[in-house]
Amino acid sequence: MGVTTYTQDIVAQVDANRIFKALVLDADNIIPQLMSQAVKNIETIEDHDGNIKKMNFVEGYPIKYLKHKIHFIDDKNMIIKYSLIEGEVLGENLEHISYYIRFEECENGGCICKTISEYHTNGNCIVKEEEIKEDRDKAIELFKLVEAYLLANPFAYV
Repeated sequence: MGVTTYTQDIVAQVDANRIFKALVLDADNIIPQLMSQAVKNIETIEDHDGNIKKMNFVEGYPIKYLKHKIHFIDDKNMIIKYSLIEGEVLGENLEHISYYIRFEECENGGCICKTISEYHTNGNCIVKEEEIKEDRDKAIELFKLVEAYLLANPFAYV
């Protein structure tokens, strides 16, 4: 098994606490609301190791579902660690993808979302740059959707 690590910083005009509450603590509600053309719902499945979130996509979308295992959420420091453990996007080459995300306040009132992604491959497979770019672009798209919602709704998630 090989591991390819990718880091990414996304800057937002919204404070870290609000975007953390929306994107992490209330993801089950806000993501299907903001991405209703793609995401049907997010359900929590309890297992012996903790929570698994299953994101179900609308009929006709190229992906049926994704399963994410939540390893930990640190509300105080605005950190989440989780892994994509099941779904078509993993294909044959990826065993799982781990994400470590930390939200940091900026002096200007906005924040930076710092992400470390680790792509764990099956055997000696190599992660293609376009796979990482596609993952990165989808993360930015979701982040910017939530940011736009929070800017348009200044009293949400305060």
